[in-house]
Amino acid sequence: MSLQLPALALAAMVLAACSSAPQRQDTGTFVEREIVLEGRPHRYQVFVPARAATPGKAPVVLFLHGSGERGDDNRSQLEVGLGPRVRAEAARFPAIVVFPQAPEGAEWNQLAEVVTAQLEAATREFGGDPDRTYLTGLSMGGYGAWDLALRQPGRFAALVPVCGGLLHPRRPSMAVGGLEGEDDPYAAVAQRLRDLPVWIFHGARDGAVPVEYSRRLDAAFRAAGARDARYTEFPDADHNSWDPAYATPQLWDWLFAQVRPGATGQR
Repeated sequence: MSLQLPALALAAMVLAACSSAPQRQDTGTFVEREIVLEGRPHRYQVFVPARAATPGKAPVVLFLHGSGERGDDNRSQLEVGLGPRVRAEAARFPAIVVFPQAPEGAEWNQLAEVVTAQLEAATREFGGDPDRTYLTGLSMGGYGAWDLALRQPGRFAALVPVCGGLLHPRRPSMAVGGLEGEDDPYAAVAQRLRDLPVWIFHGARDGAVPVEYSRRLDAAFRAAGARDARYTEFPDADHNSWDPAYATPQLWDWLFAQVRPGATGQR
């Protein structure tokens, strides 16, 4: 389901996104972009893959960072999690990657419209494949990934939440929306997303987001008979389960093989 944007905001977004579009290079490149919604600018980064890495339409990954990377420098979101992994493999990483940045004090559940507009702008500008668009995030971004997937269940071909959850008693503002009144929010999420391929990651020694949150989601997806739900728990990892998660080779083979149901376009 596409997000409907006001005409003036959409025009401003297109003008900002299309300025100085780079040609595909021999190695991947990070570029800065900005959209304007309701008169307010929102900056973000995009990784544009090398020509040889994606000769056709490129898959697209949307990455949501954690709490520590919030701000307005449009840099910090590249420093933790997926950014370092992509930078280390810039010559061969085969996907467009969109890196929004949440403002200081904001939660991802407040930014769905902004994030979606940035994703759509980058997909148009750099020739991304809407049928191979994937959502991942870590910690606060793991919560955001669950939240956005529930808001737009038909948009993504796969979901990869890392050390996230649904509820957070110490920080209720971060909780995933749309679960109010549910007797069992884990079962509710699994039922709503049972047809979306999901791979959950968590560290067994996580002291910030309890590993029990991901264990309960894993159990709920299995009970719901999910089409393809996977769970990896790193026994020696603390809150930083993102480095081993994004370093898992099987993750990327699995992820880039996922295609949104009903897709008929050529790749």
